[in-house]
Amino acid sequence: MKITVLDMDTAEIGGDISLDELAELGELSVFGKTGGNDTASLIDNSEAVICNKTRITREVMDSCPNLRYVGLMGTGFDQVDLTAADELGITVCNVPSYSSDAVAQHTFGLILNYYGRISEYTADCASGGWTEKKYLSVFGRETHELAGKTIGLIGCGGIGKRVARIADAFGMRVLAYNRDPERLADIPYVTTVPLERLLIESDIVSIHCPLNDSTRGLVNLRTLAMMKPSALLVNTSRGGIINEADLAQALNEGIIAAAAVDVLTDEPMTSDTPLGTARNIVFTPHIAWAPVETRERLFGIVADNLRAFMDGKPRNTVHCGM
Repeated sequence: MKITVLDMDTAEIGGDISLDELAELGELSVFGKTGGNDTASLIDNSEAVICNKTRITREVMDSCPNLRYVGLMGTGFDQVDLTAADELGITVCNVPSYSSDAVAQHTFGLILNYYGRISEYTADCASGGWTEKKYLSVFGRETHELAGKTIGLIGCGGIGKRVARIADAFGMRVLAYNRDPERLADIPYVTTVPLERLLIESDIVSIHCPLNDSTRGLVNLRTLAMMKPSALLVNTSRGGIINEADLAQALNEGIIAAAAVDVLTDEPMTSDTPLGTARNIVFTPHIAWAPVETRERLFGIVADNLRAFMDGKPRNTVHCGM
């Protein structure tokens, strides 16, 4: 089998991830930066393509008649035309749940940074702010405990449940808005509530739902106005769930206190993003999923998915109706 790996640069740092398992399955071609008009020519006559953010459109599929398998380096599948794949008999497989611990960890990294003003105090120390003082502790930035605070989770699947568990360990109250509340019935420290109540009562709102037609722009000026003026909004899910112009307005006008995001609607970040000049926002560049252990696990599952397809028993398949 001929296998093409696209946009490998989005999943490794200086070759730190081995592709030996994939190489054992066939003739392997690997490309670092890909996307745009060269996608079909790079896939060429390969039967399988492995990709992360490269768009696999109907046009790409039509131009690659040998293509029978698309393996995704992640959970999201909005970059693939699933309707076309179904019609053309192309199997699409993703990797669910591989990064749940990593994303939950990063979510709380953002929360702890805000509540402890860690990056701000670090900058103060780097500029001599501690050496100039005569006291053991330097005050001046208001910090808060997490214990007793309420966190509201928009979406509470694999990642959301891990965030809830961490929040419970901190002594927080956990609210969740989930499309299937029954799935959370056996978790005693999670209370499922309507979205409006979650927004009104939460000190922190953290997004953990997929991006689809029902969630696109879910966080907008109307919903942001329901939140506490002291609230923190965190997004480690997908950028399009937030109307970014509305969030910028909410931050600049003090409708909410702050935001911390790992994802944007347009990635990489553009110079004209509305959030670029917003007040009280922290960015990380879509790296919540990216610890070394997480990426090693990811590529192990990517290889297992392709191996299962080759054995006639595909797993982790994605269809247009999913």
